[in-house]
Amino acid sequence: MRLTTKGRFAVTAMIDLALRQNNGPVTLAAISQRQQISLSYLEQLFGKLRRHELVESTRGPGGGYTLGRKAADITVADIIVSVDEPIDATQCAGKENCGDEGGRCMTHELWAALNQRMVEFLDSVSLQKLVEEQLAKGVQIEDKPAIKRAISSQPVVKPIRISGPNSVFALGNSFAKS
Repeated sequence: MRLTTKGRFAVTAMIDLALRQNNGPVTLAAISQRQQISLSYLEQLFGKLRRHELVESTRGPGGGYTLGRKAADITVADIIVSVDEPIDATQCAGKENCGDEGGRCMTHELWAALNQRMVEFLDSVSLQKLVEEQLAKGVQIEDKPAIKRAISSQPVVKPIRISGPNSVFALGNSFAKS
């Protein structure tokens, strides 16, 4: 069985999200930067994760993603299956006719049993367990970055109001009155 980047990136991004969601919604841009995963690729993955209710999105300033369920209730198998990653070691993808004579190939049962064991293993590993392993390794979780506001460090310079004439004609009239 070969786990593609889709499944690996989805699990990695979910661990990142679970580690940081206590500080509020986590942006995909932040995950992208920390994990070196393309932002557009993450957007595709999180669309699928959201449809499977593994994550929830919050729009607007301060928005981002949070887990849709408790980390202990999300398994690696849930994540991989939600991003359409097949967990299949057989060549036939479960079809009945994978052998030369129209029946099953000689090793079909072997690979089907391996599939079952892989699903059982991935289903036994919770996202919470993966988060705890990262914390045990000493992964540092930065505080939520300060919200950037549209406030300039430079003072706003207000235009100077001139109470004098605003045209050549008004200037001429002001001299005529004096």
